[in-house]
Amino acid sequence: MFTGWKYRLSSVVGVIVLTIVAVLFANNQLTQSLFTTYVPLFNRLNVTVLSNESLYWAIALSVFAVVGSLVPLYKPRPRRVLDTIFLAQKRVLVAGFALATLGYFKWSHRLPRATLVMMTGFLAITIPVWFVWIRRPASETERTLVVGDDLNQIARIAPSMEASVIGYLCPSIVGIHDDLTTLEAAADGGIVATDGVIDAETHFQDDLDEFFRLGGLSRLEDVLLEYDVDTVVLAFREADRAEFFGALGTCHDHGIAAKVHREYAESVLVPEGEVGNLADVDLEPWDPLDHIVKRIFDVSFAVTALLVLTPLMAVLVLAIKLDTPGPVLYKQERTAVFGESFPVYKFRTMIKDAEAETGPKISGKDAGDVDPRITPVGQVLRQTHLDEIPQLWSILIGDMSVVGPRPERPELDTEIQGQNVDWSKRWFVSPGLTGLAQINDVTGHEPKKKLRYDIKYIRQQSFWFDIQIVIRQIWNVLSDTYTILRH
Repeated sequence: MFTGWKYRLSSVVGVIVLTIVAVLFANNQLTQSLFTTYVPLFNRLNVTVLSNESLYWAIALSVFAVVGSLVPLYKPRPRRVLDTIFLAQKRVLVAGFALATLGYFKWSHRLPRATLVMMTGFLAITIPVWFVWIRRPASETERTLVVGDDLNQIARIAPSMEASVIGYLCPSIVGIHDDLTTLEAAADGGIVATDGVIDAETHFQDDLDEFFRLGGLSRLEDVLLEYDVDTVVLAFREADRAEFFGALGTCHDHGIAAKVHREYAESVLVPEGEVGNLADVDLEPWDPLDHIVKRIFDVSFAVTALLVLTPLMAVLVLAIKLDTPGPVLYKQERTAVFGESFPVYKFRTMIKDAEAETGPKISGKDAGDVDPRITPVGQVLRQTHLDEIPQLWSILIGDMSVVGPRPERPELDTEIQGQNVDWSKRWFVSPGLTGLAQINDVTGHEPKKKLRYDIKYIRQQSFWFDIQIVIRQIWNVLSDTYTILRH
């Protein structure tokens, strides 16, 4: 199995070669004659064989269209064989429609219809086979790596796995308490305790003597590439720690399948109906094509909204400056994909340095109704949701999406996670300006209910679902604005 840059290079080169072969095959006099004679529905097409400059243009345009349409497949991802086949065929059809569009507008270097149809059919068969072949396992058994900071868990699950375990990664030094389950996790340097320290390679020797410790957690990326790892099994004592989601993020970047013990499956997204001791982590809950469509929608929405709302933003800036002294924008850190953080900007709705004086409050629709720190203009901005307008910039640069789980402050995430709410399941997709929970008036005051709405959205996401949510959100904003104006 190819991984990393080898996979990227081989996938692109293979697509280029197959596309050239497809054009030459479809441009042949004999194959076109047989196709237009014996294949139903296409017997009305004319036999047209290109040569010289016209053929070179046909090859160049076909390579450009097919290579460009297959971009989502060049990054290694843990996909099932059928998913790979269907996605590759879908992207080949996209390339075919793009080339057909040139023919519709009668562009001078368009492909003949018979050539285009035959080429698309040829690639719909050969390209999926190519992507399945380069991702085939290098051996009959999967190469599995165990990663974590819980040696007790590693020793328990590693011998029971059917796959070939090449070794494990864990911090170099671990601490010892009377009860090993009380170990306090630290960064890659180890798990430190006051009662003494012990080398990770010597502890649990009876259980781990047949497995090799390949280094600390910081070596994860190097080991994935060096050993051509197929699957990573995470064995962390705390499933919501930064190292846990950092490992998931690395697996996602390199297209490595990730698994967790069933005891920790509630902290991650897993396929519905998943059973067994080890559960697959759904690192990519959406089809790559959905990601592309969603990103195009996000950029279009953000650009259009910023242009349309520019006069209103100028009025709001002036109103905020005249209302109370202080900056126009308010910056706050929020949680993004895999627990990372990013800055969110809003129009300031409170007095200057309000949180420094009284501390943050849980976000929600009713959080500021009786809060004396909120300014008169800020009260209107919150009721009409106009304070969120600057987040259109976050959408434009890719930190957020128009629709998705609403991002919360890291300290609030920690507080909710402590209430036995599997809040981290929301971290597998980009946060949104609005979401299914928001249009149903569910806020951080009801974390379990909000989580149910967010998971429902992740499972059902589609372009039309996003459109429905956006329309309902706009309707809610207009209704709130009308209510304020009427009173």
